[in-house]
Amino acid sequence: MNILQEIFNDYYEEMIFTLHPRKSVIENVDKMLHCGDPAFGGAMYGCPHCGKLKFVPFRCHSRFCPTCGNKYSMERTTNMSFKLIRVQHRHCVFTIDEKLRDFFLQDRSLLNCLFHAVTSVILRMFHKQNKSKNFTPGFIMVLHTFGRDLKWNPHIHCLITEGGYSDDGFWKGVHHFNYTFLRNAFRTALLNEMETILGPSFKKIKAKCYTEHKQGFYVYAKPNKCDPTVVTKYIGRYLGRPVIAASRIDKYDGEQVTFHYNRHEDDKYVVETIPAMEFIQRLIRHIPEKHFKMIRYGGLYARHRDIDQKLYRAIPKKVHPIYRSFNQWRTAILGSFGYDPLECPDCKHKMVFLELYFNYQRVSLEEMYEKAMSKSRGKRSSS
Repeated sequence: MNILQEIFNDYYEEMIFTLHPRKSVIENVDKMLHCGDPAFGGAMYGCPHCGKLKFVPFRCHSRFCPTCGNKYSMERTTNMSFKLIRVQHRHCVFTIDEKLRDFFLQDRSLLNCLFHAVTSVILRMFHKQNKSKNFTPGFIMVLHTFGRDLKWNPHIHCLITEGGYSDDGFWKGVHHFNYTFLRNAFRTALLNEMETILGPSFKKIKAKCYTEHKQGFYVYAKPNKCDPTVVTKYIGRYLGRPVIAASRIDKYDGEQVTFHYNRHEDDKYVVETIPAMEFIQRLIRHIPEKHFKMIRYGGLYARHRDIDQKLYRAIPKKVHPIYRSFNQWRTAILGSFGYDPLECPDCKHKMVFLELYFNYQRVSLEEMYEKAMSKSRGKRSSS
């Protein structure tokens, strides 16, 4: 049991009855608590040389789980990297007024407004370059609802190509991003989106935002070293990270949780100790609703046209299987911890798969296959 499982296990009932969490929160917390529990099944491996057996329990596959969430981030990072064009990219961050944050916490459907606003602003900025050519960039948007202190702070990280592709197949480099336009246009687009959904009751807040943010909402768009050779590492660092890594939790004494972070403003190392229930409350608010997409593609990266196939990718298609192999369970453990989980500890031979287990009983692979196929046939016939 890891430290996060220990905290949630101790305070599970109190969390349910005092915080009244959303259905998606309960589902993800339950998955995380039972991650690696043999009762939920696993695979049996054996050494053909000496007969040594090893049982590997199934994982929960929840993004909230520190183990499975990290693997999910690795897989998403790899998939994002495959889409990237071999050009310089710009990392931008679109932030909002502090007074607006609670609106997104109370009504999570408003988080879609952030994506819509960023998309419209980026496409308009490139369209202004040459309206007849219609230069279109490629961009990836990732929603982060957390700051480094785990407090609610929704903002969009965006990776944008420093250039656009015209409808007639001409690439134009764009290395100057108009900060003034980005700030003002993002403020206007977001407030208009929110007013459309919230109605006239939002007009006072909207007017106040215009008064207090005459230069627009803050958008970080300075040039950064995000060239094709390091762009995949950049994605993993900024776009694919989980809410908190287990390594950032320093101590748990049954009542208080101590964790650390580097403050964004001045990079100062900060150690914070808070009650366990407050720590849980900060964490679970960042669990998204089921099927909500935290990562979205825009422009070139969202479309599939024949003319776009002429663009060179940062990672050629022929090496995709090699990159995907790095995320496989055995390879990932070997790369992260330096040992092969399927190497027999006694004779060092490779262990082989024997059987699957569920509820402490052996499961026939043929039976599982038949169940899956019958379920698939049932869906096709009903449709």
